[in-house]
Amino acid sequence: MIRAMDKREFKNKAYNELAKITKALGNPRRMEIIDLLAQGPFSVEKIAEQTSMSVANASQHLQVLKGARLVEISKKGNFIYYQLTNEKVFQAWRALRELGLNLNAEAEKLVNDFYRSGEKLYPVSIEELRQKISAQDVVILDVRPGEEYQRGHIQEATSIPIEDLAERINELPKGTEIIAYCRGPLCVYADEAVSLLREKGFDARRLKEGYPDWKAMGLPAEIN
Repeated sequence: MIRAMDKREFKNKAYNELAKITKALGNPRRMEIIDLLAQGPFSVEKIAEQTSMSVANASQHLQVLKGARLVEISKKGNFIYYQLTNEKVFQAWRALRELGLNLNAEAEKLVNDFYRSGEKLYPVSIEELRQKISAQDVVILDVRPGEEYQRGHIQEATSIPIEDLAERINELPKGTEIIAYCRGPLCVYADEAVSLLREKGFDARRLKEGYPDWKAMGLPAEIN
């Protein structure tokens, strides 16, 4: 029979180990890194660029995430890339993000106010997008960097990275609603795209979810 002290020791050790994961996630910069790595592997230099951190600072955060087994490294030639350990890491981050937006009124207000800023409309939901796709009454615009589009995108989505949109805007049809998407509800590329498109007279909104949220929700995907 297990002694009471042994049971207590077991619980202490088990919860201490699990706390390493929550401690690693309990930092805004590391949350942003997890959100970025949901798009696929990146070098530390690219992670630093995308998160506006120094390479040294990004590297420190990555080591914490790696120590908690939330990320792992892979090598391609002489280059080292960081990636999420498995899909469960993104699932945990997505659940944490949704919990925060659901229970934290300030976080929810911050996101909703941002969506409404500049006369932008409320974002389109996955279910609403499904209906528009069925009616063939929408253009889906992926404004993430091209390499992220290549890794996976909504079926029949057009790729125009946000930095190229101003030059390529005439490739898009007027008179048809355009739904722009990027990495998720905290990604601002889609909002930048919607602002530019509406300024130029296009009917445009953003998709609330991004990659890989829509993939997890069953929307058809393509990989080039």
